[in-house]
Amino acid sequence: MFIDFQDYFVDRLIKLRMKKGVSAREMSLSIGQSVGYIAQIERKHNLPSMNVLFYICEYLNITPKDFFDEGIDAPEIYGELTKNLKELNK
Repeated sequence: MFIDFQDYFVDRLIKLRMKKGVSAREMSLSIGQSVGYIAQIERKHNLPSMNVLFYICEYLNITPKDFFDEGIDAPEIYGELTKNLKELNK
């Protein structure tokens, strides 16, 4: 089964951005990009560079691995739980 990477990326970005409750404009400015940058990605006119992907993930408080893991519905919570679990004593 063929999955279009751009469709997957855009769908995931929209879902995570909306879950955070921010507009595309707000997210664009927060990651140091032009006002319409995220909107261009969401309209499939562009894909981010690897550098910008890292900024997107940092803004969403997730890892790039979590960004691409559809099995994790709330990656920011998952990341925080994982971090806390690693700090527990055996």
